[in-house]
Amino acid sequence: MKLLTLNTHSLLEENYEQKTRDFVAAVIKERPDILALQEVNQSVNAKEANRTLLEGYVPCKENSIPVRLDNHAAQVALLLRQAGIFSSWTWIPAKLGYGKYDEGMAIFSLSAPITEVDSFYISRGQDYENWKTRKVLGVRVAGKSDWFYTVHMGWWDDDEEPFEAQWDVLHGRLDERKEPVWLMGDFNSPAEIRNEGYDCILNSGWKDTWVMAKQKDSGITVKGVIDGWREKLKDSSDGITGMRIDHIWCSEEIPVDCSSVIFNGEREPVVSDHFGVMIQYKKGE
Repeated sequence: MKLLTLNTHSLLEENYEQKTRDFVAAVIKERPDILALQEVNQSVNAKEANRTLLEGYVPCKENSIPVRLDNHAAQVALLLRQAGIFSSWTWIPAKLGYGKYDEGMAIFSLSAPITEVDSFYISRGQDYENWKTRKVLGVRVAGKSDWFYTVHMGWWDDDEEPFEAQWDVLHGRLDERKEPVWLMGDFNSPAEIRNEGYDCILNSGWKDTWVMAKQKDSGITVKGVIDGWREKLKDSSDGITGMRIDHIWCSEEIPVDCSSVIFNGEREPVVSDHFGVMIQYKKGE
């Protein structure tokens, strides 16, 4: 199995169309079984997607907002189909972004149909117009008992929506599942900072696939300092060269062959303000 996660930045990116083509070209080449995306948005005023654009879409019962024509996930699925690759995919919005986007997350399965979809809030607040509102999205696919979740967490020291409270909800909801669970995404928790989000997850018994990987690179997914971190790191930002902030965690210890950073300009073009993480493992094959 091959898993890939990326915080996409979607429609906010300059040269969005070219970056989306670059992204899809890499997905076609790498063929991940599961693709987990964060910051997947659409314009709130765009027309609703037609039936053709929704091919392969598996709706989540928690979602009452329609998929629209410029939905990033729908456009990725369309480009994949045009290349002869059918994907089963789902998307949920979590909040209103920048006053003009339905912003959420998406999961694609390129090797088997999605059979179950799960979504729930992890933030204290559920106000759609509050940019700190957080949800997670998970799927199961045909032939696998595993659950795969795409995750975008808040910050450790946020007064309104602290990371630890969100993690308590997420971990509490998934901890008793007997099936393997994968958490993939932007955790806003640099592995380099002790006694905060990364250690909180680790101390809850979850396994960092980068640590378990037989072959790995630096794991750095953010170069320098980006939005959301400038204030936190304002006293030391000049010395920050990168953070391992995007992770793939598993509820079990499994044999991971390799963990690689992708979309970093060395392995595939940069397509977002985050780089992606891709792992390959043998369990279940």
